[in-house]
Amino acid sequence: MSRNFASDNNAGVHPDIMQAIIQANEGHVVGYGDDPYTEQAIAAFRNLFDGDIDVYFVYGGTAANVLGLQTMLGSHQAIVCTDSAHIEVDECGAPENFTGSKLVTVPNRDGKIEIEQIDPLMEAAGFPHHVQPKVISISQPTEMGTVYTVDEIQALAYFAHQNNMLLHMDGARVSNAAEALNVDFKTFTEHAGVDVMSFGGTKNGMMFGEAVIFFDTGLGGDFKYIRKQGMQLHSKMRFISAQFSAFLDNDLWLHNARQANGMARYLAEQINDMPQLELTRAVETNGLFVTLPPHIIDPLKAEYFFYMWDAAQNEGRWMTAFDTTEEDIDRFCAAIRRLV
Repeated sequence: MSRNFASDNNAGVHPDIMQAIIQANEGHVVGYGDDPYTEQAIAAFRNLFDGDIDVYFVYGGTAANVLGLQTMLGSHQAIVCTDSAHIEVDECGAPENFTGSKLVTVPNRDGKIEIEQIDPLMEAAGFPHHVQPKVISISQPTEMGTVYTVDEIQALAYFAHQNNMLLHMDGARVSNAAEALNVDFKTFTEHAGVDVMSFGGTKNGMMFGEAVIFFDTGLGGDFKYIRKQGMQLHSKMRFISAQFSAFLDNDLWLHNARQANGMARYLAEQINDMPQLELTRAVETNGLFVTLPPHIIDPLKAEYFFYMWDAAQNEGRWMTAFDTTEEDIDRFCAAIRRLV
């Protein structure tokens, strides 16, 4: 199958990850995470951050978000997020179903949430008729491909903690954000005041598996039970753990993210040379949002699979991946130019 620009989920598995899975397939080890592969992967995460963290592996990103959030609040409390957040738009109501808590959304500002939007919600604090805001959840990068700066995250964390709230980060593409910011992970997570995060690998070259990381270790004490009850305790945990070890070893995460982000920038350069198309947002990671001439949309989709983000505005979303090449983009742009 030819490469497409619909989602980085559509890419395959990086060869180094596949080799790690094959190597982990030798012999028998104890199941459910009591194995040397999981011990090694957790050690790699603790080395990546400051050591005093709790790390748990689950199958996918929705589970990482939902179960992480479940540890952070009660059913009378609320999760504040943008109206474009993945937990609001693309998780089929799972956060509300499993946590019993309400999602309170505010209009996104280029994918982001700002303190001035959250502050009015604090009027509900202590009022028994209103759900109580407890968690601010942000995506890093956002669903628009934009990236929160370190200062922006620090400000959100400070506001949250001053108001007896917690800060959650959906890091499904967190490697792409780290590459874009050109800082290490802990600078914009642990050191910035994030309490709990989902650390993704599937969109950046892994086969499956995400990590739930508790920087506030007091929140993670019951997670091993919540994970089991949430049907996310993988019996053959080594096949998630081995992937993460390979992913973090020799900065494979960075190599993959740099390729994906770099190809997005390369595609943006080509789009800028086509006056009939317009980028609607800054390209900061591996997502591009582009308005297209209406007459080329269906013919182009017949050749290259991609999603329309806002059909009413003829705006499509194109995603690059760790295995996207300049040749892929050149062929894609040649098709666009021919159709235009």
